[in-house]
Amino acid sequence: MVRRFNRGSKRFYDGGVFTGGVRKQSAHYSAKIFFNGGLTVRMGINYAASRAEYPLFLCEKHAGQAGKILKEDFMLTKKDLLGLHNTSAEEIIEILDRAEEMKALLRKNRKAEKILSGTALITLFYENSTRTRTSFELAGKYLGASEVNISASSSSVQKGETLIDTGRTLDAMKIDFIAIRHPLAGAPKLLSENVNASVVNAGDGMNEHPTQALLDMFSMREKFGGIAGLKVAILGDIKHSRVAKSNLFGLKKLGAEVYMYAPQTLMPMEIEKLGAHVCSSMEEAIEGAHCVMGLRIQLERQKGGLFPSLSEYSRFYGVKDSMLSLADKDAIIMHPGPVNRGIELTPSLIDGSSSVICEQVTNGLSVRMAILTLLKEYREKNL
Repeated sequence: MVRRFNRGSKRFYDGGVFTGGVRKQSAHYSAKIFFNGGLTVRMGINYAASRAEYPLFLCEKHAGQAGKILKEDFMLTKKDLLGLHNTSAEEIIEILDRAEEMKALLRKNRKAEKILSGTALITLFYENSTRTRTSFELAGKYLGASEVNISASSSSVQKGETLIDTGRTLDAMKIDFIAIRHPLAGAPKLLSENVNASVVNAGDGMNEHPTQALLDMFSMREKFGGIAGLKVAILGDIKHSRVAKSNLFGLKKLGAEVYMYAPQTLMPMEIEKLGAHVCSSMEEAIEGAHCVMGLRIQLERQKGGLFPSLSEYSRFYGVKDSMLSLADKDAIIMHPGPVNRGIELTPSLIDGSSSVICEQVTNGLSVRMAILTLLKEYREKNL
């Protein structure tokens, strides 16, 4: 059995070898997990934001079925994941750590685990979604949970049922998790206060989208080995973007610097008070950036008149191929999707070698698998 100790937490692997160590503050560690069958996973995490020295990992090997994740003693501190504003740096790091393990399972094509066996997941979506809803559904199924999707258009919401009554109805069916997307900010929090199930915010209005930000940070960490010290440029419709806000909260907690650029009509007032660098030009935002993140123009949340036309927006605010030369030589292109091709980013940037947009989708599945497993462990100990 491989046992990993990390600041009082403990992770078990049944078989395999795990080695690594960390230095304190500004340094990051590298580690390898070797699973049976030749699977190798590299991990790199920067703990600069945590302001603490983490002990070295202790390892031991024990015969068994290699690669099966059994248990971790570290717990999230709440039954719900509602946003990154109130999530600690340590919790974020733990989610990213666990996501690395979940991705190892996916790489090995292990999609019939029993980690969530005996639990039930509801995806409750009041807005359209492809990536988020599908990845939550698959995350549950791949880990052995029973999963049911409910869309507002086919539910009792159309008959006048309130969100609280919907939640209580689902809770009465003894479910364990609800992933909710809602057009109104604060809806997941309201739901969480009225159900025993663990609520995961899959996007609430213009407020937060924590799982998207976590998968974005996971993608950055995969590429650069850490997050502290990165320059992240976020460009586009920041005013209406819950992704931008969650990324800002999470990235700042892990030591990155966030630079934002948008038309004045699409830039929230005083967002710099939350830690963002508001730029006067796209060149300023992208220069030296390690990550260039485009955001979708959210016409469904706009009342009109915020910019003359999509073609004009593309001309003056879309990211062009030539702009990438200003960024770091190893910079990556990101987008939460869906992308309006030729408006926020050029097709050649979307499909180019620097793009990690498709990998973000895989990482989203890994992150949501991680969140569900951590919430299950919290529930087993605290509820």
